[in-house]
Formats: sequence, structure tokens, C-alpha cells
Amino acid sequence: MRVLLLVPAMLALAVPAMAESTRPARQPSEAQAAQQQRMRQCNTDARANNLSGDARKEFMRRCLAGQGAVAPSSTN
Repeated sequence: MRVLLLVPAMLALAVPAMAESTRPARQPSEAQAAQQQRMRQCNTDARANNLSGDARKEFMRRCLAGQGAVAPSSTN
């Protein structure tokens, strides 16, 4: 009796999970793709300048805002 109740319950939970995994991946919009590219470039530049902590945070903020690559301040 329990098995007869358990099997349909398991199928009811498994089928939506399988359907979810077969959905094609969404492609980012043009604006999202541009933002992702800008983020990659800013990260690369920050790594090249060996920035960390507040200096990296400030650099990333300015870079992502489009204010250009600003030289890091040496207040450490």
C-alpha cells in the first residue's frame, strides 16, 4: 500500500525537475553582454595593477562607471 502511494509521489516530484533541466540556456541581452565584457576588462586591469582592498574597490567602481582606468592611489 505504501509503495503504491510512494511511486506516484516520487514521479510527481521528479518530472518537473527533469523538465527544468532540459530548458535551453538563455543568452544575455546586448546590454548584459556589454556589462559582462566591461566587468571582465576591469577585473583584468585591476589584476594587472595588483590592486586589493579599498584601492581595488575604488578602481572597479570608476572603471565600471566608465570613468576610465584611474591610477591607484598609494595611501597604503
